Amino acid sequence: MRVHGSCLCGKVTYSISGHVGEIVHCHCRTCRKAHGSAFSSVAAVDGNDFEITGSELLSCYESSKGKTRYFCSCCGTQIYAKREGASHIILRLGSLDAHPELTEKNHIWVSQKAGWYAIKSDLPEHEEYE
Repeated sequence: MRVHGSCLCGKVTYSISGHVGEIVHCHCRTCRKAHGSAFSSVAAVDGNDFEITGSELLSCYESSKGKTRYFCSCCGTQIYAKREGASHIILRLGSLDAHPELTEKNHIWVSQKAGWYAIKSDLPEHEEYE
């Protein structure tokens, strides 16, 4: 079963032919700033299983050394990030069009969590990246 996603304006779309990893909720400062939210929900996807259409409309930004974020240059939707040398991408789950059955794994970088947000789940919490 293929998983599909897109940006807000619909000019960038993608499909995933393989496994989507477990959900990680990242509370780091850069994720909060990039998404304008309390945290970002992400999952790993093998780069070979990720097919994107409209990639010419993607802009990118190296938000930390060796990590580049890719987003639609028309509407600003964050699609994925990639670490230098990694074979997988970090999929931004807010861009999914459907709701595949995924499992939440944990919260990371809670040391940088927004002070106005309270985590109310039984998931493991890690002060930094696990």
